[in-house]
Amino acid sequence: MIKPENESKALAEFEHRKVMTLPELAAVLDCSTRSVHRRLKQWEACCSYNQNARFYTLPHIARYDRQGLWRHRNVFFSRYGNLKQTVVHLVRNSVRGFDAAEIGRLLQLPPHSFIWHFRSVPGMRRETWGKAFVYFCDEPDIYLSQREARTQAAAAEKQRRLPSDTDAVLILVDRIKHPGSSIQECSQRLQRRGKRISSEAITDLLEYHGIEKKTADT
Repeated sequence: MIKPENESKALAEFEHRKVMTLPELAAVLDCSTRSVHRRLKQWEACCSYNQNARFYTLPHIARYDRQGLWRHRNVFFSRYGNLKQTVVHLVRNSVRGFDAAEIGRLLQLPPHSFIWHFRSVPGMRRETWGKAFVYFCDEPDIYLSQREARTQAAAAEKQRRLPSDTDAVLILVDRIKHPGSSIQECSQRLQRRGKRISSEAITDLLEYHGIEKKTADT
């Protein structure tokens, strides 16, 4: 039986500290951890999605952002529940799905610390895109919309990275003059001429115009 004065004291401690652990609450309430769990359920308390879900806060204390996330110092909370529930929700409501790095930035967590748990999770589907995995909603209509949006965004980004028309001419001339050389060697030759054009930019240009093989064969 939790004394009313102890409950009032615990609520006051929540207001002061913002977040508390189970042992801290058990000490203030002067009761067992089982009783603390029951009281937390009555209060509709939220547990953190990091720090091994050790911390709790009350709904009116959390100040969630537009993504439904709240950070108090190094403790993170989500209005959608635990880490798995939060990721599924974020992915479902995203425009073009998320890769691991994007999820990590949203949650403010290093992706390698949690992403392996999401290899197969109901509500999401994982696909390989380039060198990364991308997570989409598994509902057919949402999945198709997200996939199309990511495809368009990737194409726009590649076009944005394309070299200028002047640099494109220099690249094509170099490829014609040196058909057997690598793209990296092409980049190095152009850089010696004062043109800082990366191998990636050259690759993007050739792939965008679909002429890499044709140029190499010329």
